Amino acid sequence: MSPPVQDLFKLTGRCALITGGSRGIGLQMAQALGEMGAKLALVARKADELEQARAQLQAQGVEATVFVVDLSKREAIAPLVQAVQAALGGIDILINNAGATWGAPAEDYPDAAWDKVMNLNVDATFALSREVGKRCMIPQRGGSIINIASIAGLRGNPLPMRTIAYNTSKGAVINFTRALAGEWGQYGIRVNALLPGFFPSKMSAGLLENMGEQILQGTPLARLGGEQDLMGAAVFFASAASRHVTGQCLAVDGGASAI
Repeated sequence: MSPPVQDLFKLTGRCALITGGSRGIGLQMAQALGEMGAKLALVARKADELEQARAQLQAQGVEATVFVVDLSKREAIAPLVQAVQAALGGIDILINNAGATWGAPAEDYPDAAWDKVMNLNVDATFALSREVGKRCMIPQRGGSIINIASIAGLRGNPLPMRTIAYNTSKGAVINFTRALAGEWGQYGIRVNALLPGFFPSKMSAGLLENMGEQILQGTPLARLGGEQDLMGAAVFFASAASRHVTGQCLAVDGGASAI
C-alpha cells in the first residue's frame, strides 16, 4: 500500500542549507522547510539579521543553525559546506537564494556593479552547488537543489527599470538549472528553480514605491507576492513530492509572466 500523499511532503531528518536565509523570501522558505521537519542551516552576511531570524524561527518551534558568510568571497564557500556538514551531519537540500541587484542605464552601467551582481547571483550559485554536490549529494546519491531565479530572467523590463545585470544573471540561473539537472540526474540529484515575481522586500522597496500600481496592473491576480506564497512551492521542490521533477522552472508571480 502506498504511503499517504501528505507523507511525500515531509522533510523529517533532512538537512537544508538556505542562503540569504535571514530575511525576505529566504526566511519564508526556511520556515516552510522547518515546519515540515527539516534541520536548517541559514547563511547570510549580517550576524544581527541571522540572530533575529533564528529567534523568529525558534518562537515558531523551528530550530536553525546560522552561519555568517559572504558568499561573494569564493574562498569562503568550501569552509561553509564543511561547517554545515559538521553541524547538521550533511546537506540534502540546497536553496541558492542569496542575490544582489543594481539599477543603472545600460550605457552607463558600472563595471563594479556588473561584477557584484554576477559574482553573487551566478558565480556563487555555481560554486556552492558544486561544493555541495561534490561533498554531499553525489556521494549520498541524492539531493534537491532549488535555485531562486526570477521572472526578470525571462524578459526585459519596462522603463524606468534599468537592471540589465540582474535580468542577465537570472537568465543565467535558469539555464544553469537546466544544465545541472541534465548532468546530475544520474546521481539522483534534482535541480529546479523558482522564479518569483514581485515580492515586497528590502531589495524591491524602491521599485515598488515608484512602479507599484503599474506592476499590479500587469499581474492577472492583481496582488504582490505574500509571506506564504513561496512556502508550498519550496516544500514541493525540496520533498519527495517532486521526486520525478528536475530541470524545471516554476514562476510564482501571480501570472505576470503569462501575459
